[in-house]
Amino acid sequence: MRSAVRNFARREWGPLFTTARTALVTRRWGAVPMTLAAVSLTALFQVVQNQDWGYQPVQDIGSVRAEDPLWLALLRTPLSLFVPALDLPVWGALAQVLLVFGIAEICVGRWRTLGIAYLATLAGTLYARVGIALGPDSPFGLPASDAQVVDTGPSAAVVGLAVYVCWRYRAHWTGGLVIVAMVVEVMIKANLAGKEHLAAIAAVLVLMAVQARRGRGQDGGVEPRPGTRSWKPPIRS
Repeated sequence: MRSAVRNFARREWGPLFTTARTALVTRRWGAVPMTLAAVSLTALFQVVQNQDWGYQPVQDIGSVRAEDPLWLALLRTPLSLFVPALDLPVWGALAQVLLVFGIAEICVGRWRTLGIAYLATLAGTLYARVGIALGPDSPFGLPASDAQVVDTGPSAAVVGLAVYVCWRYRAHWTGGLVIVAMVVEVMIKANLAGKEHLAAIAAVLVLMAVQARRGRGQDGGVEPRPGTRSWKPPIRS
């Protein structure tokens, strides 16, 4: 039984753990400069928005609502990723960014990590408008009152990055568990945040399908496992 568990852990997390550990041992914090900047920016926004003088400026540059004009929401979306939700503990957002962004930055590269994070965040932001248009009677819809909900935080980006990194490193059970957890979240509490997580996952799944199809065309239909001789490491910035 122990041997089976060890073999499963080695197959599921071995390449991912080895890549992350090697980078952190050899380069230490220099392996994750973008992640450290993201954590610092998130902490800064948290401090500022809790000041009497700072709340409104943070809202003006990083707060997104579905009732806002689309151009304004798109303009604010990049910084909205780093504005912690006021109703959630900030340490949760900081831990998510440090862990998931850090692993992703090491494993798939700085710019790809940032791109996927914004793709997932943007998917959630745009879904909110579609969901409200569909209305509460649709399984994919939202009540009109959600148009006034402040939509900020890194959670959609974190979920999208977790699924993507698990796919790239063949940690399929872990990636599947993340998806199942998000589905269960929506089944228990079908709120805006939960459905935005599913929208983020959907956007990342589309990206993965496109990359997989392109990869099969380049490699003759065979995608080798990380850790094998023919596997190509991800592009790093």
